[in-house]
Amino acid sequence: MSKRIFDITLALLLLSIIWIPLLFAWVLASLDTRSNGLFCQLRIGRYGRPFTIYKLKTMRKIDGQNIQTVSGLGRFFRKSKIDELPQLINIIKGDMAVVGPRPDLPGYYDLLVGEARQVLQLKPGLTSEASLKYFNEAQLLAQQKNPKQYNDEVIFPDKVKMNLDYLQNQSFRLDLTIIFKTFLR
Repeated sequence: MSKRIFDITLALLLLSIIWIPLLFAWVLASLDTRSNGLFCQLRIGRYGRPFTIYKLKTMRKIDGQNIQTVSGLGRFFRKSKIDELPQLINIIKGDMAVVGPRPDLPGYYDLLVGEARQVLQLKPGLTSEASLKYFNEAQLLAQQKNPKQYNDEVIFPDKVKMNLDYLQNQSFRLDLTIIFKTFLR
């Protein structure tokens, strides 16, 4: 079975199971953020092409200010990764795969050079070894004196290394192992 057929089949199967709870989560996110509960953002995809990623909205504006903060429900959605479930639509559309490097904002993967740029041969994924290792990335960054510098010098290079390793060793069996580890998380 090809990776694409597997991805579509799994995404459709999961959506058929969770579409009602996902719809309920979207309504809750809409009420909680006082806006459309679907968050859309530009990310870098395969071959460096940008695409729009879908997530449940987890941030809301502070009344009367132009400042956003993570809501209580948003913290739960982020910690449980429920906010990531709309990306099953990205998988069906072909923007993403089930397993592959997590899609990043412009200014990271699209700026890679040399061997590291090979990561862009992979379709971004819902899960990966790197996303499992850095499951608590936000907490890890919050503990750093300079979070951006720590990300740029430690976390991001490690993710690139892990994703290059996945590129060199990818297989259906490895994908199933990563999916299994993700469900156990």
